[in-house]
Parts: sequence; C-alpha cells; structure tokens
Amino acid sequence: MAGDGGEVTLLGHWGSPFVTRVRLVLRLKGVSYSYVEEDLRSKSDLLLRCNPVHRSVPVLIHDGRPVCESRVILQYVDEAFGSPGDTLLPADPHERAVARFWAAYFDEEMGAPWDRALRAGSEEERAAWMQKVVEAADGLERGLSECTGGGRKGCFFGGERVGYVDVVVGGVVSYVHATARVSGERVFQDEARTPLLAAWLRRFGELGVARELLQDVDRVVDYVRFIHAKNAGKAPPAN
Repeated sequence: MAGDGGEVTLLGHWGSPFVTRVRLVLRLKGVSYSYVEEDLRSKSDLLLRCNPVHRSVPVLIHDGRPVCESRVILQYVDEAFGSPGDTLLPADPHERAVARFWAAYFDEEMGAPWDRALRAGSEEERAAWMQKVVEAADGLERGLSECTGGGRKGCFFGGERVGYVDVVVGGVVSYVHATARVSGERVFQDEARTPLLAAWLRRFGELGVARELLQDVDRVVDYVRFIHAKNAGKAPPAN
C-alpha cells in the first residue's frame, strides 16, 4: 500500500464539485489534511507549479508530490490510505471496471454538458445543454440499477456502502438542489423517471459526511445565478 500517512494538502475552491468529491473521499478514508482555498482569478504559484498543464483545482499534494484530476486523486487516495479491505473501488476486476465506466460516464455525459449549461450565454443555450444532462440521467439510472441489482443490493452505487461512483456523483449534490431552485430542472429528483437516483439522492444527503462537507445550497444558488449573469454580460464585479 503506497504512501500511507505523510503530509497531505488539498488545493481547492469552495464552489468546485470536483474539489468536493476529493474532500468527501479524504473524510471517508479518515485522512488528515490541510486545505488551501484558491482564488481562481489569481491562481497561486503553488497551484501553477503543481498543475502546470490544466492550471486548475483540485490538486492533492502528498509529501510534496502533486496528484491532479479529481478521479485520479480519488483512486490515489483509495490506494494510498487505509487498509486493503476498506476501499471505494471493488476488489473484483470486472466490478472495478464497471465502477470506472460509470464514473467516466457521469463526467463525460452529465458533468460536461452541465458545465456548458452553467456557462451558457443565453437561456435557450442553457436549456439545450440541460436537456442533455436530464437525458443522460436515464443512463445513470441504468448504471445504478446494474450496480445494485435493481436496488436489491442497496441504495448506493457501492451497494450498502458508499463506493467510488457515489463519491464522484456526490460532489454535485448541492448543485442538483440549486439547479432545481434556479431553473426548475429536476436532474435526479424525478421519482417516476429515475426512482433509484431519487432514492440515492435522499440517502446520500443524509450521510454525516455529506452534511459536513457539501456546499450550502443557498450559497450555490447565488453562485450559479452570478455565473449565469456573468456569461450573459449582466453580472456586477464579484466581491
């Protein structure tokens, strides 16, 4: 087990769901770490040195060595800390591959268009991108059904316990609720269309780690509205 223990620092931004997923895994694994909030309008020299390619957060620094990209960080933390029997990714190679597939599906088919919707310059463009997000939720519902045997094995992608895909998706929970309030899109909350995801959303939100680390929804609502206005050319300068 590589890298057990040692000094850990996380470079992040409060509004990033990618940072949130890393904070969730660090908490779940019981890793003590220092957190550095980055000003993304004036990125620190440390961030630029540690992530010169993408120049973005999150960055995990473990004993002076940086690890970048949130899904890579999650897998690194899963391997580097804790015991072999207490991992987010399944031990079975096929189940592990399935989990990685659905994590990638979420980021590529839901996360990417969701980000485009957030930064769209018009209501029409935003609605078109959000429609792609809602449609992709149907695929994620199938993924949750596959991972849980139609819900018989538990409510989480990891079954009865939180797993890798749960942490990946869990980073956006505050944005799910904020989006419903800002524009009315119910990404996971449609009981008729995605009943397993609706149950997952409730159960994940009840976790102690979620209550502790997920962003305040009111603050996210304000943040989303600010980004919408900024990209429409209507936002005042941020404080």
